This record gives sequence, structure tokens and C-alpha cells, in this order.
Amino acid sequence: MPIAPPSFIYGTAWKKDATASLVRAAVTTGFRAIDTANQPRHYSEALVGEALAALADQGVSRDSLFIQTKFTPLGGHDHRIPYDPRASLTSQVSQSFESSLQNLKTDHVDSYLLHGPYSYPGLSREDWEVWSAIEAIHNSGRAGMVGVSNVNALQVSALLDNAEIKPMVVQNRCFANRGWDRDVRTLCREHGIMYQGFSLLTANPYVLQHPRVLSIAKRLGVGTPQVIFRFAMQVGMVPLTGTTSLEHMKQDLTVSDIELTAEEVKLIESIEG
Repeated sequence: MPIAPPSFIYGTAWKKDATASLVRAAVTTGFRAIDTANQPRHYSEALVGEALAALADQGVSRDSLFIQTKFTPLGGHDHRIPYDPRASLTSQVSQSFESSLQNLKTDHVDSYLLHGPYSYPGLSREDWEVWSAIEAIHNSGRAGMVGVSNVNALQVSALLDNAEIKPMVVQNRCFANRGWDRDVRTLCREHGIMYQGFSLLTANPYVLQHPRVLSIAKRLGVGTPQVIFRFAMQVGMVPLTGTTSLEHMKQDLTVSDIELTAEEVKLIESIEG
């Protein structure tokens, strides 16, 4: 049976040699969703797999966890490319996916994303070939959900209008001064797509220092990061956190115990810097 969609995700970008220990800590603390990518430049996917194996030995079954990884186009890699760059794009996706399964020591992932389109502002032939390859992986039963990261509303609309299998997940960086990606979030809400927001804290340091946000945090007895994560949930996002602090992991998981008022949500959504 497919695992339930997550409400909070632990992100593993830029964790390097600490990846395995941090994934174990996150899951032990209570996270049940892990985000990674087959992109050695920024992720250590094999160390996520090492952590999953260690957790399984401790009684945390693979099927109790939501594991998400990504296919990264050639331009997103350094010299460490997990597929043959001379192969067709369809083959590159297949090779990267098989490599991900080996890295993660699993026979399936719960979500598989295109890390970012090949073109901007629309989609190109390359994007459609890669999406078709991702659709085939989904149809094989080895990827539960499929989607795309780092996209704009025009690109999401194109996939919704023309793809055989519509995107089920969108993962974007959220900037408060751009409306917290409102246009893409609206599309996702209208079409039942899981919207995942990342860099909620690092992209918006001024929001964490905003007097009204500080006042909300004081009212709730939490830190401003927890206010932002709860805000994200209340506007329909599944937030990612990449904290390396065990204490912050614990704090972040308490956000389900707090609630912002409608006025507070509206205020935070309107902060532009």
C-alpha cells in the first residue's frame, strides 16, 4: 500500500559526509519523508541509502518512509555524472533512475522529480522527452508520484495541458518578496498537485526578523522558523527543512501543534521585504 503523502520533508542537499547520520537523526526524531537527488554535486544519495539500511536494521521499515529523489539534467552536474552524457535523454533518465535505486537500496521510490526544466520560460523538446521517460518509470510501478522542481507557472500549465501523466508534485524555492510562489501554488491547489516549498528560511531571512512575525512567535511560544513552517502548511505547502541541528528537528516537528489565525497567515503572505 502506498505511504500517505507527507506533511513535512527532511531535505538532504549539501549535507556531504554528514548525510547518513543526519538522515538517521531526522527519522529517529520523527520525520518520515526524505528528499534527495542523484546529483553528487549537491547531494550524497548513496549515503541516504546507507542511512535507510541502518534504520531498517533498527526496525524502521522502508515502506514506512516517503523517499523522493530526482533526475538532474547534464547542466546541473559537475564531473560526477550518474549516467552516460552521450546517451539519449530517455536513456539518461533510465540510467539515473537505476543508479538511484542502487544508491537508495530500494526497488521503488515514492516520488521522482525532474530536477529542473531544460528551457525557460516554456518547455522544450528535451523537457518533453525527459517527462515521457519519467512517465514510463511511473507506469512501471517503481515511482509512486512524479513531478518537477524549479518550475514556473507557464511550465506547470504546459504539463497539465499536454502531458499524458500530469505532474503530481511541484517543488520550488519560495521567496516572500515574490508572493511565496503564489501563481504556481494556485495552480497546484486547483489541480490537486502536492506543492513542496524549500529555502523557506534561507531565502527569507528578513521575514524571520519582521516585528509582526516575532510577535506571532511570542504569542505561540515558538521560534520564528516554526511560525514560517506552520504558515507554509496552512497555505497548502509541504515544507522542507534541511536543518543539521537535532534540537531544531525536534522544534520543527512541533509545528503541527500550533495554529496561526487567518489574519496572521494573510500578514505573512503579504510581507514583501
